[in-house]
Amino acid sequence: MRPGLPVVGQGRPADDAGHDEDRVGRLVSLGRALSDPIRVRMLGMMAEGRGCCSLPDCGVPAEDQDAGICVCEFEACFGMGQSKVSYHMKKLKDAGLVREEKRGRWSFYSIDGEEAASLLADAGTFLLVADPDISRISTRRV
Repeated sequence: MRPGLPVVGQGRPADDAGHDEDRVGRLVSLGRALSDPIRVRMLGMMAEGRGCCSLPDCGVPAEDQDAGICVCEFEACFGMGQSKVSYHMKKLKDAGLVREEKRGRWSFYSIDGEEAASLLADAGTFLLVADPDISRISTRRV
């Protein structure tokens, strides 16, 4: 540990220290999820509200209001196989950025807006509170 850096949970009740560890874990998952340009582009596709292939023509059960992008769309867009797309989607799901909906044997993915907003807000709050020097910098006018 470097001198001058706060110790997570130091001087706090044990429950708070555990909560901080959970928050750190969530931030690490977020960082991992956003560390790959393909995953960032996949999030962009979902944020745009892009649809999928012609679902009923392929035998996919879908209603007009159904949202999400199936694996086949990511496969076509990025030129990768199903297992690689699933790997990337798992990273995004583990971070809490994406939700999966099963329809028959197909999986559809969409951004979990509420969870993503909560995660990003929590990240900002944690980073500002975790280190007093960062808090001072963020409130200083430039």
